Amino acid sequence: MKKLLLTAACAFALSLPAHAQTEAPEEPEGAPSPNQIVDATPQAEWVTIAPEDLLVMTLVPDAEGTAREVVIQLMPAPFSQGWVDNIRKLARAKWYDDITVNRVQDNYVVQWGDPNYDNPEGEGVAKPLPEGLSVMDEGEYTEDSFVPKASPDKGGLQAAATAIGIIASRSTLETIFSLPANEQQEAGRAALADRYAEFSSIAQGWPIAGRNEEFWPVHCYGMVGVGRGYSPDTGSGAELYTVIGHAPRHLDRNIALVGRIISGMEHLSSLPRGSGALGFYTAEEADKRTPILSVRVASDLPDGERPQFEYLSTESETFARYAEARANRRDPFFIVPAGGADICNIPVPVRPVSAGE
Repeated sequence: MKKLLLTAACAFALSLPAHAQTEAPEEPEGAPSPNQIVDATPQAEWVTIAPEDLLVMTLVPDAEGTAREVVIQLMPAPFSQGWVDNIRKLARAKWYDDITVNRVQDNYVVQWGDPNYDNPEGEGVAKPLPEGLSVMDEGEYTEDSFVPKASPDKGGLQAAATAIGIIASRSTLETIFSLPANEQQEAGRAALADRYAEFSSIAQGWPIAGRNEEFWPVHCYGMVGVGRGYSPDTGSGAELYTVIGHAPRHLDRNIALVGRIISGMEHLSSLPRGSGALGFYTAEEADKRTPILSVRVASDLPDGERPQFEYLSTESETFARYAEARANRRDPFFIVPAGGADICNIPVPVRPVSAGE
């Protein structure tokens, strides 16, 4: 029967007009897409990520036996350095080995750590932390020493920030609030796309927001943060999570962000959701917890096992063009340019580098 069906299908295909058998028509020429802009980037505009700033997290293979590896890029100075130092210490002490993914909340976060630590469904004794971990306070969620810098000749940061279209200065706020009430809504919609900060842009490779001379990283998709209890607890870095849904910007300045997933995100975002409080797995769902075999700092791995990545300089001319193209799509599929984009909708391009390149 299968052979007869296959033969019939072939005969039907041969009976179709020639144009019906062809693939979809070629994309018409037009403005380059963001990906096309990135693909044409000169090598000089790519920035190598230091192996010391990469974590390699190996999950247990999936049900089909496929290996699962997640690579995390750690946050650079000046942000979250106390937590980042702790994370390196935890990795080098092999503390993360044999912990599990304990929480998967739909459209929110995936969280991993010791299943017996700060887990409403946990049982048993928590894994002891290594000595020498730093304790941070809430004041370290923001930095006042960060000065976004643009390329002096290209002005990439300024151009990219303009493309993002989400900068609202205090003077802009005062202007809007001085308008008649019936005009404030329209003006506010146009000028206050980012209601969480006075300044938002992508600088030095990361999404950054700011207010009153304070700056902080932003909870975009794939960002990695430090789980914690109630204030003044700020977490040690033993509990980590990543955003798998719409950007929860209300967490900015309330939790430390320490990095972002740059490879293997699909292994976390596709995990089964927990049905317990906040998406934790219940005792009956213990089999859903995904074991984490190991977490290593990439610089500690042998050369042949050390991943290599680079990101597009966010102070470059190409990134400015890429950001503008993301904000105002003009490639053939699109009809109306949006006129702006949320900061989290302009992800920084990151690519793997083969050994020897």
